[in-house]
Amino acid sequence: MKRLVPTLAALAVAGSAAAAQSPILPGYWESTNTVSSPLHSTSTSRRCISPADVDRFLTGPINHHYTCVYPTRRVAGGKLSMKGVCTDNKGRQVQVSASGAYTPTSFHVDAVMATRFLGLPVSGHATTEARRIADGCPEPPSPPAAP
Repeated sequence: MKRLVPTLAALAVAGSAAAAQSPILPGYWESTNTVSSPLHSTSTSRRCISPADVDRFLTGPINHHYTCVYPTRRVAGGKLSMKGVCTDNKGRQVQVSASGAYTPTSFHVDAVMATRFLGLPVSGHATTEARRIADGCPEPPSPPAAP
């Protein structure tokens, strides 16, 4: 479940591809992902989102660990909700239900996850807080000079 949190962040503000305006602005984003159960963990990451990447950032996983499908997805008026299933590359499934709020420069998502481990039901709770920290992205570091 720990790897699923960034995926939820990416999917949380997903709108339809036909939407006239993107729910979030491109730029440099920072997100803090917190899993509060079953095991507590927190991670913060920064990511450059170009105009071409906005749809992919909003509708696809940030990592390659999960493929998620959300048959129920509503994004409108600054509110979002979704319900679906994420499957890892070994076929293990996690049911996900999430809701939250967004602006062009921030979003907050609360997610409840449920799966089975060794035949026993396991549930979890996670949150993602994200904010746009700059209009543009930092320059990548220059490669070291040859000796």
